Amino acid sequence: MTFFWSSWITLFSFGCWLFILGVLLFVLKYKPDVEEDGTTGHEYDGIREYDKPLPKWWLVIFFGSIVWGVAYWVFFPAMFPAHWEGIATVEVDGETVPWTSKNELFSELESNNKIFTDNFEQSILVKADAAGATATLGTLNELQATMRRSETPPADLQTQIDGKIAELAPYIEKLSENPNALKVGSRLFLQNCSVCHGSNAKGATGYPNLTDNDWLYGGEAQNILTTLHNGRVGGMPAWRDQIGEDGVRAASEYVLSLSSNNGSKSNGKLDQTLVAQGSAIFQQNCALCHDKDGKGMISAGAPNLTDTIWLYGGERETVRNTLRYGRAGVMPQWETKLGNERIMLLAAYIYSLSDKPAKSTQALPVTATASKAAAPATATVN
Repeated sequence: MTFFWSSWITLFSFGCWLFILGVLLFVLKYKPDVEEDGTTGHEYDGIREYDKPLPKWWLVIFFGSIVWGVAYWVFFPAMFPAHWEGIATVEVDGETVPWTSKNELFSELESNNKIFTDNFEQSILVKADAAGATATLGTLNELQATMRRSETPPADLQTQIDGKIAELAPYIEKLSENPNALKVGSRLFLQNCSVCHGSNAKGATGYPNLTDNDWLYGGEAQNILTTLHNGRVGGMPAWRDQIGEDGVRAASEYVLSLSSNNGSKSNGKLDQTLVAQGSAIFQQNCALCHDKDGKGMISAGAPNLTDTIWLYGGERETVRNTLRYGRAGVMPQWETKLGNERIMLLAAYIYSLSDKPAKSTQALPVTATASKAAAPATATVN
């Protein structure tokens, strides 16, 4: 709030307080002339007016509210907030800070989160034989707190954070086999991820299916953790200006020839002349990300073009539009919203959904009616 508005509101409030107090004091001191029968001489419709003192209980409440108002101004930043922080304080991130509605919210969130994390460590990690993650989580929380507070964090601090996240990967695999962990993880998924990936986690156009074994950035526990913590920003550049419309058509035909079902059964017969021309264009422009055989690269988030899985569709015109105009996809980071413990549970649930033949147990995708409660998380992982 600017100084002008802060001052104006403060002066207006103080003026109202003085006016009301003045009127009350005036009424208490004013003694009208009364008749012998105790009335003031005013009469209306046969009703005569007496001069009786205000009830003591009413006066106590009224003056008490004024005292309460003054105390409020002292305890909280109600007068000139930019210059007076009040004497009330709250605990935020281990520090005692002046009271504000924002700080009070953060303090309550931390208190509630403490209850959640204690239950997570005692009731979930221990029962999943993953109690070893507690020490790593403690160190990770400290490193992240240092990162948030520091204006110029040490150069290797992010590397240390990434290292601790990687250390949690083995525990994700254990949690993915624990029913309680998967139950909480499914609620987190429904509340945060289902908007993009669907309540059954099978995705939609532009949003990956999380129940198969095709992953843009890798489907191992560590890959999923990294994606949830840091997010992903994927981009397919537009090629129309570089290779022209003829180049777009030729490259698209070659890309369709790589797919095991030619992208889509509705595409019909491929033009082999365009396929041959597109091969050269692909090797010159596309192989850097998609690899020379079109099988993609996890390090770049480039999809495999040789299978039957298409993020935006495998129809001929759709592929051409992808090459003409490019594509852009963003998976938000969930570290600041969810926290490390909830991300572990969410990662375990997502890991359990993937079609991994070697897995002994596998969670079924939940539906939107599975449950109501949960905490924060989600987005584009594979």
